[in-house]
Amino acid sequence: MRLWGRATSSNVMKVMWLLDELGLGYERVDVGGPFGGTSTPEYRTMNPLGVVPSLEEDGFTLFESNVILRYICACHPNDRYPADPRHRATVEAWMEFQQTALSRPQSVVFQGLIRTAPDQRDHAAIAAAVKETGGIWSIIDRRLSAHPHVAGEGFSLADIAFGVHVHRWFNMAIDRPDTPHLHAWYERLLERPVYRRTCAGPVV
Repeated sequence: MRLWGRATSSNVMKVMWLLDELGLGYERVDVGGPFGGTSTPEYRTMNPLGVVPSLEEDGFTLFESNVILRYICACHPNDRYPADPRHRATVEAWMEFQQTALSRPQSVVFQGLIRTAPDQRDHAAIAAAVKETGGIWSIIDRRLSAHPHVAGEGFSLADIAFGVHVHRWFNMAIDRPDTPHLHAWYERLLERPVYRRTCAGPVV
């Protein structure tokens, strides 16, 4: 397998985390951000929006990080993507929630505070996004007050989908709501060596 995308992308981190936890060999190619390379016709045939990640395997290509996670688990069955239809649907629902509810506002916060020069920041937009993102994390906090993991009892792809973002959330200079269950879950993630190595580095 070949994974296209820079290691500092949260969506690339998801795929790296899963591949490394499963012990699957792959080659990663730096594209996107400062590396460029996502606007070429060749890359756009893999990923029509020219974003990362993309996965390539034996002439087959795939985009969308959460879909890539499910594909890998379909090819290499494991308990992170359960076979039971209802349990699997629960995992998928929380994965979709990450993409539809969390990604946009947290991206505004992250891009505004970490990847935008101080004199160019839209502080009103960042403040609004912090409030919205805090509301989403509060929902996850309530979920984790009743379950050890996002989708229920076992560690799953839903934890991977949210886990790459929670490190950033707790390591940006912002005012956050009190979410003790979320923080405890984050501390448990940090006990996983692959998570520490792949997702818990400097927030850049």
